[in-house]
Amino acid sequence: MGMIKAGAIAKGTYLLEKNEPFVVNEREFVNPGKGSAFVRLKLKNLRNGAVLKVTHKSQDNCEEIDVDEVESQFLYSDGTSYHFMDSSTFDQFEVPMASHKDAQYYMLEGETFKLTRWNEETLDIRLPPKKDLIVTEAEEAVKGDTVTGATKYVVTETNLKVKVPIFIKQGEKIRVSVETGEYQERIND
Repeated sequence: MGMIKAGAIAKGTYLLEKNEPFVVNEREFVNPGKGSAFVRLKLKNLRNGAVLKVTHKSQDNCEEIDVDEVESQFLYSDGTSYHFMDSSTFDQFEVPMASHKDAQYYMLEGETFKLTRWNEETLDIRLPPKKDLIVTEAEEAVKGDTVTGATKYVVTETNLKVKVPIFIKQGEKIRVSVETGEYQERIND
């Protein structure tokens, strides 16, 4: 834990506000000419994803937290927690699924991810921007259904439901945007 002047806070800084860990998503420095300069911050709560807007005078002290970036292997999920193993210490630990619900659709057992950890707590699971997944369930295209732009839903190996073009078949690999969960393209290995 260290103190940082509000005026020195940058985007991506980790802070403790109201005893909750936050990351700075946006920062705006305002110098009104009269009175003292201040900083407008848009913070994301790393426990529940809630957004908090705060304003601090640039001379105010804020509490910066030191986080660790830990390479960790995803072992499995038991429905309540993700189980990871620290790649350097081989320590195993659990991360509550409730705080990182969508991650389950983009992680395959055995893959390695960077986790942001603080005080034994995992605040963030760094997912790639895109993920290639195998389609495990796909409805057959109906004969004569050749409408341009026709789509259907498929289910991937991670249980992610994705809207795809009609030509995607079971067993094929598709690329999905992790941010939106939307289909990007078919991958031909």
